[in-house]
Amino acid sequence: MNLNGEWEFGAGDERRFDRRILVPFAPQSQLSGIEHWEPADTVWYRRHFDAPQSDRLLLHFGAVDYRAVVWVNGEEVARHEGGHTPFSADVAHVARKHDNELVVRAEDPLADKTIPRGKQHWKEISESIFYTATTGIWQTVWLEPLPERAIEWLRITPDFDAREVEFEIGGEGPKRVAVLLDGRPVGEWTGDGSKGRIVLDEFHEWSPENPNLYGLDVWSGSDHAASYFGLRKVEARDGRLWLNGRPYLQRLILDQGYFPGGLLTAATDGDLRRDIELAKSMGFNGARKHQKVEDPRWLYWADTLGFVVWGEMANFHEHSAAAESRLAAEWEEAVQRDRGHPSIVAWVPLNESFGFNGVEPALQARFQNRLYGIANDLDGTRPVVSNDGWKHATTDLCTLHDYAGSDVLRTRYRSLEAALDPNARPEPAYLPGYAYRGEPVILSEFGGVALAGSSGFGWSEAVGAEGLLKTYQEMIEALMQPGPVQGFCYTQLTDVEQEQNGLLTFDRRPKVDPNLLRRVTETPKQV
Repeated sequence: MNLNGEWEFGAGDERRFDRRILVPFAPQSQLSGIEHWEPADTVWYRRHFDAPQSDRLLLHFGAVDYRAVVWVNGEEVARHEGGHTPFSADVAHVARKHDNELVVRAEDPLADKTIPRGKQHWKEISESIFYTATTGIWQTVWLEPLPERAIEWLRITPDFDAREVEFEIGGEGPKRVAVLLDGRPVGEWTGDGSKGRIVLDEFHEWSPENPNLYGLDVWSGSDHAASYFGLRKVEARDGRLWLNGRPYLQRLILDQGYFPGGLLTAATDGDLRRDIELAKSMGFNGARKHQKVEDPRWLYWADTLGFVVWGEMANFHEHSAAAESRLAAEWEEAVQRDRGHPSIVAWVPLNESFGFNGVEPALQARFQNRLYGIANDLDGTRPVVSNDGWKHATTDLCTLHDYAGSDVLRTRYRSLEAALDPNARPEPAYLPGYAYRGEPVILSEFGGVALAGSSGFGWSEAVGAEGLLKTYQEMIEALMQPGPVQGFCYTQLTDVEQEQNGLLTFDRRPKVDPNLLRRVTETPKQV
């Protein structure tokens, strides 16, 4: 039962509901319906609902930025900290049949840079590479009625080599699991435990080129859950990245996840799908979703359409013990939420040492390794990038950021020694005590070319569509010459506010014919 729509709303420390807002859009956004927004660290939401008949009634929040307290009929039912990850509560014990009062208090101190906020600016006005902040509810709110004996959770772990699928099911009692492929049954399991394994009758791998998905249905008593999975294997070894046992060149686009009218929230599910389709039309086979844990529907479309993804955590911008604790806790929740998506092929907990200016290298390494360990312990099936861009500690990919022009790129990436030369880089590739161990080298940020005369900025400029295409082609060809580069991520998919270096405008109009860009993006790698 979807609870999106019009809610009562107020801002300030005192509980008040003197305005109206359209959930799930943040009050800073146009689509929220809030006019003349003045920044406030605390906001209030209220709406009423009738409860469906059920033994249990889960109240779900996709994401509330940053701290949330929830009451139903005056009784506190949930508290959560973390602006990008979901939470829920069983409210059956306080809900009545009609006219339930739901109240949410969200606190997001704008000036607190120890909060993991990613690309949201900590000032009222966006500037440079930081954009308008988001406060409060920004993903869907819904109710889920359940029977007394229900499926609590489901974890699916495909085994590519064994051609089977393992699963864990939360909840008591006997269960039945069926696997389908295009509607055909290809495996079944029945048991009383919480763990099982099914050998698949048919084997079809998942890749961006062939995004085959298996359906999976679970029954427990009167409860039923449906999900899906993809069979694929990601490895980082021998200086290359491998997908399903074959070398795979990642041609990624940097995607900030900001949308017209909604800021971090897309206006419709179709808008999430469209961004992936536009990227694929330009030849990209994946994206680095930058400094944002995206709405799960975007990952659904990546799984369905065939699009590899780097799952990245939003970072803090001022270091402290509390900042580390907050980021680590939310990072754990993000990995747990998203580890079932076949499209995700890498985890990225940190970017460019955000928040670590002036912090001792040993402390940076300790925290990087802590986050690396969280991802490996919870998943272990994907490479982990310790600190995207530079100053890596333990890492599975050597990722570098470089906004130099094509002439420099052509020279710098002809050999591993030149690519990693600390004297030729703004920041060293590794922290003291750490060094290259054979990881695939991926240029995970480069480009950032703006059109001359645009109102914002880019890292360089090109004159007109022809000039932008020529500059882009020269950069791609430089990276595809013989050398260590095993993938790239171009900055960026769209313009965002004052940063005007997208291949698309903010309203998703191509600056260059996508067919022309596709031919360049797919330039073969020379060995």
